[in-house]
Amino acid sequence: MNKIYYLSSCDTCKRIISELELKEKGFVFQDIKTEKITPAQLEEMKKLVGSYEALFSRIARKYKELGLASKQLTETDYRNFILEEYTFLKRPVIFIGKKVFVGNTKAAIAEAKSAL
Repeated sequence: MNKIYYLSSCDTCKRIISELELKEKGFVFQDIKTEKITPAQLEEMKKLVGSYEALFSRIARKYKELGLASKQLTETDYRNFILEEYTFLKRPVIFIGKKVFVGNTKAAIAEAKSAL
């Protein structure tokens, strides 16, 4: 199944969805603000990318607000923060078959585009 975890209010996510033409390609969309990520979904992501840290966004406003840059975070911490607050998930997270593409870097989007 092809799926995207995204934030509907994020202009970057909107641009990527449009650029990759995901609506036309029958993707399942999950807005992480209105439909929270479940522990099972997060575990599936982690299995494919290798760690919770790889899914964790350090540019989230709460990262600075909570002073997390000065703390030594564990994999359990990353997992808990992502489940607790949707903004801590790097986005978008795009599943294409058994492959997953995380974040909005040019490289990640180019890889997703070639996988389509």
